[in-house]
Amino acid sequence: MAGYGPAVPSSRANASGMVSHPPSKVSGLLYGLGLGGFIDGIVLHQILQWHHMVSHVSRYPVNTVAGLEVNTLADGIFHLATWVLVLAASIAAITAWRQGRLAPNWSFHFGLVLTGWGIFNVVEGLIDHQILGVHHVRDDLGGPLYWDMGFLIFGVLLVVGGWTLHKAGLRTLERRALTTR
Repeated sequence: MAGYGPAVPSSRANASGMVSHPPSKVSGLLYGLGLGGFIDGIVLHQILQWHHMVSHVSRYPVNTVAGLEVNTLADGIFHLATWVLVLAASIAAITAWRQGRLAPNWSFHFGLVLTGWGIFNVVEGLIDHQILGVHHVRDDLGGPLYWDMGFLIFGVLLVVGGWTLHKAGLRTLERRALTTR
């Protein structure tokens, strides 16, 4: 088929046919950022309706049709951005595969996904909740600080736990590479 190269280019494989480049971290982190955003938007914005993107901005109250329309539009733009992150993650994964990189094991990849989700929570929590104040985790309760702090702590735990899991997966890949040489 025209346009499709080999899954493992011969210039990237060693004499035994093994791929010599480690897995890419980019796709796992991007998947985590995008999927973490989807979880936030779907669960907190839509299902629980605790907040919307600009629900703490006095010009856009969620108890008016006009305010809810602006918040719904902002939520849609937010979801589009998280979709773009997932698309970028898919492109990064395919690119790594076409470069002949090793496939990540589950702990390597899922650890990065959790790390990306945690990074999303920390950045979103600091910027939107604390610095800009455009919304809080529980705007339906008036934006109590302890919910915002819990969100940040959860994000940090995701980063630490995810990175620990990722490093365990990396060690497994390194041990496997040493035994196949």
